[in-house]
Amino acid sequence: MRHARRRVVRRVTRLAAVGGILLGGTMVTRAVASEPPASAVPRIYAQEAEQTGADLVARLGAARTAGTWIGADGKPVVAVTDARTAAEVKKAGAEAKVVRHSMEDLKSAAKTLRSAPRVAGTAWSMDYRTNQIVVQGDSTVSAADWSAMTKVADGIGTFVRTERTSGTFTPFLNGALPILSTGGRCSAGFNVTNGQSDFILTAGHCGPTGSTWFADTGGTNQLGRTVAQNFPGKDYSLVQYANGKAGDGAGVVSIGDGKGVQITGAGVPAIGQRVFRSGSTSGLRDGEVTAVDSTVNYPEGTVTGLIETNVCAEPGDSGGPMFSEGIALGITSGGSGDCKQGGTTFFQPVTQALSDLGVRLIVATPAAGANGSPSPAPTGTQSASAPGSTSPGSSAPVTGAAGEPLLTRLTDTRNVGPGLLVVGGSMIALVATRYIRAEQDRKAYQRYYSATWS
Repeated sequence: MRHARRRVVRRVTRLAAVGGILLGGTMVTRAVASEPPASAVPRIYAQEAEQTGADLVARLGAARTAGTWIGADGKPVVAVTDARTAAEVKKAGAEAKVVRHSMEDLKSAAKTLRSAPRVAGTAWSMDYRTNQIVVQGDSTVSAADWSAMTKVADGIGTFVRTERTSGTFTPFLNGALPILSTGGRCSAGFNVTNGQSDFILTAGHCGPTGSTWFADTGGTNQLGRTVAQNFPGKDYSLVQYANGKAGDGAGVVSIGDGKGVQITGAGVPAIGQRVFRSGSTSGLRDGEVTAVDSTVNYPEGTVTGLIETNVCAEPGDSGGPMFSEGIALGITSGGSGDCKQGGTTFFQPVTQALSDLGVRLIVATPAAGANGSPSPAPTGTQSASAPGSTSPGSSAPVTGAAGEPLLTRLTDTRNVGPGLLVVGGSMIALVATRYIRAEQDRKAYQRYYSATWS
């Protein structure tokens, strides 16, 4: 009986030792794998590049330039109309591309398109990289309406390009952390404040002024009421919190699984910049800014001044936040397509909404001495054009979310050392059990043969 108990103890000890080795190995492997890669090239942030390009465009004027974007190397590119201006751009440290049409030409073309009869299902935007105005028509536009729109475009000049697109340009109702009202389901974008009260900044098409919003389908947890709205024309609204305060974690945007991204400020995106969007239907997605100052003719009305991207979105993502490097950039408005086939998504610029509404972002305050944990990876990346090594921003837990899963804690980068200790201790235990077993077998062998020889 005693020997049977010893065998059970030895087996349990061996299993525990082997399990410890596997667990420690997982901790080390996952922790090392999650370390952000070191870059041999100095990193150029998109916001810095955008600011450099924007400053040059503003200084040189609309008659000599035609927009700016971020190149494949992450550096600013400025479209210019002559060699002298190109030399000035290069002297300032940016790349210059000589084009035929100035910003004045592009704006004049957009003005002509706006004055034409409105056709629902059409959109146009400025593509600085090709020095063109791109006019799109979705699947709902009839042949007759498209023919009329094409005639208007052709009359402006060859720098206006027309193209048909699949799907339908519609507002994407719903989004990142859902908010619900009798009018439908939408999404919280960013938390903002006017100094006295806190608000949710979301899409304007989510509901008119006076709409009451809840955090649950039963209508028992009231969030607040819409106190300001702009749609169509623009696409933003303010939902005032019922108790006046957003609460802890107001500067963090949810990206699912109890995780979030710290928002540290607001900015203006540049064409070519990699951006991220979060929504409750399709999760965290990333892509590239393809155009700015876009106009979309939704069935509900025309919205102007939008950011165009190839980030996919689906019904349920509307009102959700767009950001990059922790900088708030836009609020999901609408578009076409889905995250299986891809598509086009438009965003209301955050900076314009903040200015019009007279509010400011509530930003995250990292803990003292904290460098931020590794940035979350996007799910189902549709387009990963990445100047530098752009990321959503520093990770942060979402207040009120469930505790971290065991695997998340084990794979933290800080667990490399503990993981090695677990492996080392388990190896010692395994060797010890093998030694004890061998020693017991040797003594048993001696007893047996001593009895036999006697």
